[in-house]
Amino acid sequence: MKRPIIIEVCADSVESALIAQVAGAHRVELCTNLPEGGTTPSLGVLNLARKRLSIKLYVLIRPRGGDFLYNDLEFEIMKSEIEHCGKIGCDGVVIGMLNSDGTVDMPRNRELIEIAKRYSMGVTFHRAFDHCVDFFQGLEDVIQLGCERILTSGGQKTAVEGIPILAQLIEKAYNRISIMPGAGITPENIAEIIEKTGATEIHGTFRSLQQSEMKYKNPAFADEYDFYLSDVERLRKVLW
Repeated sequence: MKRPIIIEVCADSVESALIAQVAGAHRVELCTNLPEGGTTPSLGVLNLARKRLSIKLYVLIRPRGGDFLYNDLEFEIMKSEIEHCGKIGCDGVVIGMLNSDGTVDMPRNRELIEIAKRYSMGVTFHRAFDHCVDFFQGLEDVIQLGCERILTSGGQKTAVEGIPILAQLIEKAYNRISIMPGAGITPENIAEIIEKTGATEIHGTFRSLQQSEMKYKNPAFADEYDFYLSDVERLRKVLW
C-alpha cells in the first residue's frame, strides 16, 4: 500500500497560509521575502498565523537572503526567533547553517535544534542543503543532528532537474529521515517527481499572480502593483 503524499505549502503571508489550509494542505512553511529565497516573517505575521491556523505551522528561520554562513549577530537573532516560535506554539522551525567550506555547521545547528526541542517543535533542514559540498555526507550529518526532514531540490535550480540526486538521497536515507523535494514544483510536474524519486512529502508555493484592485496606478510603477497568493485551484490539483 502506498503511503499518502504530504503537501507542505510555502506561504509568504497569513492570507496565503489560510488559503492553503482551506484547500486541504497538510502543513505550512511560513516565510516572507520569497524573491530572495525566503526569510523569517515578522512577529505580527507569526502571531496571527498561529491564531488562525489549525494545520501544522513551521516557520522559516533565516535572517537574510544570500548564503548560509551566518555571523554571531545573525546566530543570536535566529536563536531568539526560535524561542518566540516555541512560546507561541508553533509546530516546528526550518533551519540550515553551513560552514565556509560547504559542510554542515554541526555545533550551531545543534544549538538551534536544542532550543526547538525544548518547546517540542519539529525541525526541517532547508535548502542550505543544496549548497553542501557533498550531498551524501550532508545527508548523514543532518540525520545525526536529529532533523525530521530535508527540503531539497537535489542541488539543482528545480526539483525536476534534481530528480536523479533526489532519488539517490531518498534511497540512501533508508527511512531515517524524510527527503522533501521542493523548488519549481507545479500541478503539471508533481506526479513525475513523486514517481521518479519515491518522495512522500512535497513542498511548493502553488501560487498565482493576483491583480491589484487599485483604481489609480502610477504608470512609472505599473509592474509593481500585482502580487502572488496561494491558489486554491492549483492546490486542489495536487492534493490527494
